Amino acid sequence: MMAAMERFQIVIIGAGAAGEAAAHYARSRGVTTAIIDRELFGGSCPFWACMPSKALLHAASVHHAGGDYPWPKASDFRDWMISREHIDWPDDSSHVRSLTDAGATVIRGTARFAGPHEVTVSTDDGDRDLQADAVVLAVGSHSRLPDLPGLAEVDAWTNREGTTTRDLPESLVILGGGPTGVELSQVYARYGVPTTVVHPHRYINERDHPRSSQLLARALERDGVRICLDRRAERVERGDGHAARVVLDDGSSIDAHAILIAIGREVPLRDLNLESIGVEVNDGRVANEQLKIADGVWVAGDIAGPELHTHQAHYEGEMAVRLALGDAVSPDLRAMPRATYTDPETASVGLLVEQAQEQGVDAVELTADLATSAKGYVSQSEGHVTIVVDRARRVLVGAFMAGPGVSEAIHEAVLAVKTETSIDVLADTIHAFPTVARVLGSLFIQASREL
Repeated sequence: MMAAMERFQIVIIGAGAAGEAAAHYARSRGVTTAIIDRELFGGSCPFWACMPSKALLHAASVHHAGGDYPWPKASDFRDWMISREHIDWPDDSSHVRSLTDAGATVIRGTARFAGPHEVTVSTDDGDRDLQADAVVLAVGSHSRLPDLPGLAEVDAWTNREGTTTRDLPESLVILGGGPTGVELSQVYARYGVPTTVVHPHRYINERDHPRSSQLLARALERDGVRICLDRRAERVERGDGHAARVVLDDGSSIDAHAILIAIGREVPLRDLNLESIGVEVNDGRVANEQLKIADGVWVAGDIAGPELHTHQAHYEGEMAVRLALGDAVSPDLRAMPRATYTDPETASVGLLVEQAQEQGVDAVELTADLATSAKGYVSQSEGHVTIVVDRARRVLVGAFMAGPGVSEAIHEAVLAVKTETSIDVLADTIHAFPTVARVLGSLFIQASREL
């Protein structure tokens, strides 16, 4: 006998940051909601990415400063953070309980479209057929593995192993110098692991401001990280006495006991049967500016882009539900904060001056050296604060920082970019002394007077 089709106002595929936000918001509006995930409810951030990496960065910082934080203690703290104490697989029951307490129907299984407004979920107990007024796709992403000869013959790490290993490797090579690569390189180097980062660009973290990238590179090298720029891995071989040998495109090679792949992310779209709702997949992206890809289908989080951040996913998860319910809203992603939680931190929002000029903006850049500021003197810190101003409209269009606490200080600039606050109003705003925000305020004053 065929099981009856279950009906919901909203079905959410994926229970990471975007999916959880969507489900909780939908339930706050009294909407009948089902949320599906085939693995961990909560997604990558609490178990494999944001939380474990920041826990390890904290431990490594204390250890580096001479504090009592040896690796076993750091590993235990990380395990506590990701709910994996004395077990091998994280416990996601708190995420499930939060969703069920909110009134959502939680389904563990693999979802695919069966047609417009219909979703089939394969579970351990058989298929469940769901009908939905609206579907929110929030499937997240996973580490992209390169087509590198020999890589399949070694047990390469992704961010999962990099953030959850209980044993330090004897040596480590990281392919990719973006946020994941640089953060984990600092963790392992500060725990005494010989660590090399291979990055195919001129700067590490190349999407950040060059000043931030150069400062971060110097800091990592002081911690013992070897950085190989403008080079790519060509193949992987078995090494003498090592787990592997990575051969680079300049003919040099690096021996290491572990290889961590951090070259980017992919969105798992292949098994969703998007063709059944008339959606073609191009370059792993399917969204438009209104987060809608088909009749009754919205996207949120990594699948929607334009970047890959937990805070973006949360925003888009709620926004997708609002759009599905017919609210007169539109996503505003112009002021997306970005942060790298290394020591020193880097943070940014908006456009580099070159990007602004390419878009036809009459943009100018102003920079202050953090090291020679009061904040730099009292904290013995290097860094910079850089702003990008539209001279014609006298508004901020970008800000870039590196130094202590900049992941917090960036948010004044985020609000200024979003609201297009006049540079004169920003200059007339009082900033506490001595802070990074005060350095930012001094640039607002300079811009107001000179431009």
